[in-house]
Amino acid sequence: MARQKPWEVDDELWAVIEPLLPKVERRSRHPGRKRHPDRLVFQGILFVLHTGISWEHLPQELGFGSGMTCWRRLAEWTEADVWPRLHEALLAKLRSADALDFSRAAVDGPHPGIRRGPKTGRSPVDRGRTGSKHHLITDATGIPLAVTLTGGNRNDVAQLIPLLQAVPPVRGKRGRPRRRPDVVLGDRGYDHDKYRRLVRALGVKPLIARRGTEHGSGLGTQRWVVERAFAHLHWFRRLRIRWEIRDDIHEAFLTLACAVICWRRLVAVQRRHS
Repeated sequence: MARQKPWEVDDELWAVIEPLLPKVERRSRHPGRKRHPDRLVFQGILFVLHTGISWEHLPQELGFGSGMTCWRRLAEWTEADVWPRLHEALLAKLRSADALDFSRAAVDGPHPGIRRGPKTGRSPVDRGRTGSKHHLITDATGIPLAVTLTGGNRNDVAQLIPLLQAVPPVRGKRGRPRRRPDVVLGDRGYDHDKYRRLVRALGVKPLIARRGTEHGSGLGTQRWVVERAFAHLHWFRRLRIRWEIRDDIHEAFLTLACAVICWRRLVAVQRRHS
């Protein structure tokens, strides 16, 4: 049996995605060309996300539609908030499967090779290059809970509270949805007493490395999960360099990539339990 390609969507995943897509009724008068199937277009978007290929070079023989069709559908679904809702739905499934660990979370914000557009800035630690930053928060096992985009000139610590607030309410179990981890782990870039107080005000305990202390404090043995999650995130070639001028489109790719990572983890959990 041929191995499934990463941009191919099976029936189980499509059953999660399809209800989230806005319904577009075809006009009775002057209907024009029939709308390309959503499932094929979604696979075209995933193909661009995985390969990093430019929209105009999307291979027509794959049947995903033209690059412009896929881009327009991506913009349409981004405006309809499809990607955050998809991510939230998959996090709920993970929590239902006891695969989410809110006992602690880890944050990080490396500087990828971002190019242009809104939410860019000259980085003080990358020879003044203009770019953007991806900021990520994961659970204790490295599952992405939220991701944000800022200019490269923004300090990591300034995104600590927005990252915690960006974690969606995760359902999947009886009772109130879970939104806050018990503990948040950060490296020396997040060392600031003001933000420690703000984190505690959210009901979260900060465990952040102090500047000037020796390496090997022990946090790295727990924080490595967010670094691994970044490696998984930037395995999607479209996220390594920001070609999108529109920041909402790049953020859509970021959130979609997080959702794909969650889906893969869910499949792995289901296989272990089967």
